[in-house]
Amino acid sequence: MTVWICRTCAVEQPDTVAPPGSCAVCSDDRQYVRPDGQRWTSMVELVAEGHRGSVAEVEPGLHGITVSPGVGIGQRSLLVRTPAGNLLWDPTGYVDDALEAAVRELGGVAAVASSHPHMFGAQVEWGRRFDAPVLVQDADRSWVQREDPCIQGWGESVEVLPGVTLHRIGGHFPGSAVAHLVGADGCNVLLTGDTVAGTPDEHWVSFMRSFPNQLPLSAAVVGRVADRVLALDFDRLHDNFGGRVLADAHTWVERSAERYIGWVRGDFDHLTEP
Repeated sequence: MTVWICRTCAVEQPDTVAPPGSCAVCSDDRQYVRPDGQRWTSMVELVAEGHRGSVAEVEPGLHGITVSPGVGIGQRSLLVRTPAGNLLWDPTGYVDDALEAAVRELGGVAAVASSHPHMFGAQVEWGRRFDAPVLVQDADRSWVQREDPCIQGWGESVEVLPGVTLHRIGGHFPGSAVAHLVGADGCNVLLTGDTVAGTPDEHWVSFMRSFPNQLPLSAAVVGRVADRVLALDFDRLHDNFGGRVLADAHTWVERSAERYIGWVRGDFDHLTEP
């Protein structure tokens, strides 16, 4: 029996003799199946291929976990460290004994959660290794591919650890979520996955239904997402691929939403006329 992992998205699948016929996550219009077809791997195979994980500080109390060579979508997980335990946010699709040991040195994992189903990764494997609950937003529960008793649902918001709260904001997926916490310097920090994705200038952010397929969200949806996000108090923002806004992030999210809505609504069409 093998716990299969999709080569494209790195979301773990059920423990079966043969791999599934397809990956539900990649067959959806927000993802893709590569031209050479559906391909599967396993954690044992990934270890043998030489993949390794590493941990580095992003800011005090927040560490990034990356895998090289990349696995699946290649997200950077974030480990939120608190005196009451650590949250693993957007778990990688890979974990081995050495990576587990490195995370244990930082206090281990008290809970696992994701911003949306593309980031489920090897969430059950992470949960089992640390005997930690895996929190899945209720609206996205049907996207779980590998069932396990460690999986727990949650509603509109949940305080997963003292001072660390998950909030549903929707958009990318109905259950797309952010994690809100207080940084080591006392300023509020928001972890957004790619539902609110940073841009290279570290100021603006953007919103998409699908980044790989370049599918936008409507002005109405981005307005609702922005309203939910801006109801929170935050100074800094980190996404799941290293994007960040390190100051005045609340204002930049508001400006970014207004700019996006204006473009998809047609306010600036005059700038594109030949």
